[in-house]
Amino acid sequence: MLGEIAHRGPDDAGLYFDEFVRLGHHRLSILDVSSNGHQPMSILDGQIWIVFNGEIYNHLELRREMGNEFQYRSTSDTETILYGYLKYGKAIVQKLNGIFSFAIYDKRVNELFVARDHLGVKPLYYYYKDGLLIFASEIKAIIRYSGVDKAIVPRVLVDYLHFLWAPDASTPFKFVKKLPPGQYFTSKIGAEAAPRITKYYELPFSGEYSRQSEADLIDELDSLLNQAVKRQLLSDVPVGFFLSGGLDSSLITAIARKQLQSSFNCYSIEVPESDRIDDSDTDLAFAKQLAKQLDVRLIPVRAHSEMVSRIDMLTWHLDEPQSDPAPFNVFSIASAARSNGDVVLLGGTGADDLFSGYRRHQALRYEPLMKLIPGFAISSLTSLLGLVSNKSRFFRQWQKLVQRTGASQSHRRAQLFGWTKPETMGSIFSNEMQSQIGDYDPNEYLVNSLKNIPNERSALNQMLYWELKFFLPDHNLNYGDKMSMAAGVEKRVPYLDLDLVAFACR
Repeated sequence: MLGEIAHRGPDDAGLYFDEFVRLGHHRLSILDVSSNGHQPMSILDGQIWIVFNGEIYNHLELRREMGNEFQYRSTSDTETILYGYLKYGKAIVQKLNGIFSFAIYDKRVNELFVARDHLGVKPLYYYYKDGLLIFASEIKAIIRYSGVDKAIVPRVLVDYLHFLWAPDASTPFKFVKKLPPGQYFTSKIGAEAAPRITKYYELPFSGEYSRQSEADLIDELDSLLNQAVKRQLLSDVPVGFFLSGGLDSSLITAIARKQLQSSFNCYSIEVPESDRIDDSDTDLAFAKQLAKQLDVRLIPVRAHSEMVSRIDMLTWHLDEPQSDPAPFNVFSIASAARSNGDVVLLGGTGADDLFSGYRRHQALRYEPLMKLIPGFAISSLTSLLGLVSNKSRFFRQWQKLVQRTGASQSHRRAQLFGWTKPETMGSIFSNEMQSQIGDYDPNEYLVNSLKNIPNERSALNQMLYWELKFFLPDHNLNYGDKMSMAAGVEKRVPYLDLDLVAFACR
């Protein structure tokens, strides 16, 4: 099982086991790279153990908060979590600002405590059946265990075909679940009871909005962005940057350059002319312009059609079906960074989800038109548009909006996240699988999730909730983590700093 995820931690490996529990870990050394950071790590003479993947950006603040109560052996954030758990119990998760999945084995109370970070930057899967509990950063480690039930769930395959990802806890396997972001579970050792899941965090879409002036909001955003970047530069190893040339990654790079007062490596994809889909300028030109202006080193990473030869390897790393060429690029950049000694990469992921950067958000502008045009006219217009163009982004969004003219507004908005038409889906599955799928509607899951934020009435904020709750952790962050860790690199996302997220939600 450890061998299946050796790529996630090429610097060290460790095992602990007793009569009931086995813990394994592969380490990517970033804070306290000495042997003092070895995992599994324990305190209280082996009474409390931890395995941990991720980074706690405020761990030094937590140590100051806990005062001189504890004697630390290392400067590792892993040890900070252990002593934080000793002091605060399970409430420690609410004090952590970072990216993490961890498991704490407390032999004093014979219990496992397994948690995932607030926004799901780090993956965490678990399997439970007949008293056997297995958890891991990747599915491939779980299904390597002898005797695991690998039954498939047809309805989840519908999710993957519809959204291109499966929302929340679902995976293709019936008994393998994702621990959703902002949740933890506990399990009593030897009790043979299913893990008890607790939600400790919900995205703060409250329906209450800031009354500050635009100028004050700009100042606050500037301050929060600078604070987020400063936090996430925490590292004992070299840090580099994804620099696409777009607004999001360019801003993060510019802030870091100002804070560090020295040059560093940035990485951008270069598409050879022979492999370009159209004649438009590539983002690389903007990345070069910014790198020159900031005086940072830009390292172009060639992306070309030959990368398709890696598809089997990348599919294995991804664990879950993904329909997106972006993982190719993330893996290429992470591999180049690792070869240059950059073990940590900061990027612009999350900004579109916080600040409405996707075309489906613009589709909300069309909603007033829906009320003005009779149903029969919408149907006719849609058919006509389908004949005129199948490539226009506007027409594709329009078609998604009107696929369900009789549905509620929430259902129509959820449809904007869909890709495969229901009639196409029907032709894919066998009769036997169709009988198991029945009249399952993937959009229902998104619509029902709005009960978690009952006071949020803004259509745009409801859509951004779906972005941050599902699209990000189940798609973008999923492949971002898997592809960077496949190369032994940690990807960080300053836009998902908790204080910045709280600001954006209001």
